Amino acid sequence: MIDRVLATPAALELIAVLSAKHGPLMFHQSGGCCDGSAPMCYPLGEFLTGDADIELGSIGGCPFFIGRAQYAYWQHTQLIIDVVPGRGGMFSLDGPEGLRFLTRSHLFTAAEYAEVEKQLALLR
Repeated sequence: MIDRVLATPAALELIAVLSAKHGPLMFHQSGGCCDGSAPMCYPLGEFLTGDADIELGSIGGCPFFIGRAQYAYWQHTQLIIDVVPGRGGMFSLDGPEGLRFLTRSHLFTAAEYAEVEKQLALLR
């Protein structure tokens, strides 16, 4: 099984800090606008998802979503959520921590993407 989204140890550490402060969390990969293309962290259920969103997986026990339109561009990549110094998105819980989540990516090899496609077929 190939994960479509992963978190670095630094990201998992920040998720633990935020979970202790705010309870269960969720993520949504922003598609631009006000906060750029940042992974946004919210209290679980605070960001409403719908038919326009895809659940890619989970990081640190938190569901991770991306908009279908954004996924169309990133479907051939594995998202790797990391943390860097700085202020996060204005609506994301990481903002006050002096750290922000950042999306890095790994382009799937042909073999990896074939496996991801098989996994997606099983979900349909």
